[in-house]
Amino acid sequence: MCKSQNKDSTLNKVKINEIRISYIERNTTLNSKAITGSVEARNLLFDNWDKNTIALHETFKVLLLNNSNKVKGVYELSNGGITGTLVDICILFAIVLKSLSVGIIVAHNHPSGSLKASEADIQLTQKIKTAATLLDVKVLDHVIISPSGQFYSFADNNML
Repeated sequence: MCKSQNKDSTLNKVKINEIRISYIERNTTLNSKAITGSVEARNLLFDNWDKNTIALHETFKVLLLNNSNKVKGVYELSNGGITGTLVDICILFAIVLKSLSVGIIVAHNHPSGSLKASEADIQLTQKIKTAATLLDVKVLDHVIISPSGQFYSFADNNML
């Protein structure tokens, strides 16, 4: 007689990591104010910047927006040194996609107070725009903020 080849199926299962994507909306986006220009973006970003470190080291943030340019949230992507910070494009867009954002405004500070965009700032902006285009995400601005609250807008200066 032939014996059955039935084995417990749980013995043959391969364990793999489970990826879970979540976005918890604590404040409804529908009630948030739409960003209509660089001054509003700067105000919101500066109000949410750590004033104890803005003159100490560079920080890179992304303002996440819905299709009506209403704010879904602000995410602090990286903290760096006095003259720069690392921006990982993969992590940036993981956050954008995870929050189902369709528009972004990126920002970083210059602890020195200089509002001049460096060549690295310009190249990073172009790299972000290229990646965003592939994902149908609008890059509305890149804002550089000084410790005093003054700012430089790539959009206002036709640098996008």
